[in-house]
Amino acid sequence: MKKIINGIIVVEGITDVSFLSQFIDAEFVTTNGSEIPQKTIEYLQKAREKRDIFVLTDPDSPGKKIRDTLDQYIPNLKHCFVTKEHSIKNNKVGVAESTKEEVLKALDSFIEVNKNVVGLITHADLNKLGLEGTDESSLNREKVINKFHLGHCNAKTFLKRVNYSGLTIEELKSCL
Repeated sequence: MKKIINGIIVVEGITDVSFLSQFIDAEFVTTNGSEIPQKTIEYLQKAREKRDIFVLTDPDSPGKKIRDTLDQYIPNLKHCFVTKEHSIKNNKVGVAESTKEEVLKALDSFIEVNKNVVGLITHADLNKLGLEGTDESSLNREKVINKFHLGHCNAKTFLKRVNYSGLTIEELKSCL
């Protein structure tokens, strides 16, 4: 039985749609790469008034660029992240190379970007916890990223995602 999503899932291309439509019943919108057509952005802006939009892009820099572009134009997107280590096949990295289980976990663990939410965690907090500024920071961030499905990122983006997620210092400490 397919999982029904009453929203729009934004992916990069038709191979993603082909893979996902095997086990998900939803409307899919493709960006056709990181240069998103203006008509696609306009459609998603209008659709966002009545429906949730889930962004499920590849765990790489073009995927991040797509997320950043969509965030500029469309409020309250739900970002879903597949992990890189579970999304590799035939030397390719992407949603279509992921597993059904990984995708469903990503869709259930989304981060909603709300720019009106002021995060409580600061760069100073990340430094105190060893999540920024040390040789082990990247490994420490990966522990938090994996537990809370934040998607691979640098310290600056990590701080944004932690705050969008409403995570607390205690939750970060528990991962370390």
